[in-house]
Amino acid sequence: MFGLTDSYIALITYFAIFIASVLVIRAMFAMVKWGKKMPKGAFILLAFFPLISLFPIPPTVFKNVEKAKQEQTKKKEADGDGLDNDRKSA
Repeated sequence: MFGLTDSYIALITYFAIFIASVLVIRAMFAMVKWGKKMPKGAFILLAFFPLISLFPIPPTVFKNVEKAKQEQTKKKEADGDGLDNDRKSA
């Protein structure tokens, strides 16, 4: 595209990951400092984090997982790798 080789692209990727990780670590330290200065505000913020788990997982994800499990069992049965064969080899 711009004359970038794979090694340059990898270098840019590693640099971006490094910068992102440094920013995340600095943000964590800033949150700890803020939490020590303002414990009531930190407590309120942390009280809302469990609410994230109240939002349901979309049903399509459950359907995809269920399909994958069914396909895996069908594949094992077709290959002859049933539970009996696994127990005999163990």
